Amino acid sequence: MSRPLLQLALDHTELNAALLSVEALKESVDIIEAGTILCISEGLNAVRTLRKVCPNHTLVADLKVADAGETLAEQAFGAGANWMTVICAAPIATVAKAHSVAQKYQGEVQIELFGRWTLEDARAWRDIGVKQAIYHRGRDAQASGQSWSKEDLNNMAALAELGIALSVTGGITPADLHLFKDIPVHAFIAGRALSDAAEPARIAEAFHQQISAIWGNK
Repeated sequence: MSRPLLQLALDHTELNAALLSVEALKESVDIIEAGTILCISEGLNAVRTLRKVCPNHTLVADLKVADAGETLAEQAFGAGANWMTVICAAPIATVAKAHSVAQKYQGEVQIELFGRWTLEDARAWRDIGVKQAIYHRGRDAQASGQSWSKEDLNNMAALAELGIALSVTGGITPADLHLFKDIPVHAFIAGRALSDAAEPARIAEAFHQQISAIWGNK
């Protein structure tokens, strides 16, 4: 298994605050995400600004698209995103249109696995050409005490067997990473664990140390 990447999720309500987190962490992360909250608050100007500030990072527009896949993908990739999220409940036609635009920009669509979905759905996404998915434990689930379960891990393993590259998110901290040691995780996505830390770069280094300890430096 290759070494997982570290992704910074910027779910700030103000772009200036997000940029402070980027300044503190851009040398410590592999991927930068304009989170859903930031995109709603600041629009795609957030993506354009992040692209200027971080020209060499992989940049994600976390729009969780449910419809108008072609139009929204044109907006996101045109603003400088490399990847864009589509919610798993979106019609397959929406996924296909978004994927087609992504290909034009040499980008990728990520399916956000949130709520109900099946492995049959995953096969349909894969057959369209989608290569990535995000396994997401939401904020409300975290607040209610929901933890990562054996079912979650089994689902992740099944998705990986289909050839889908998985990113994992949902209150992830360095102490959680061992739970996923048998899963070929593509990236761990951390938001508040990094942005809200008193010493963000130190926490990022703790993530990298744990990743190296579990997956090595491949």
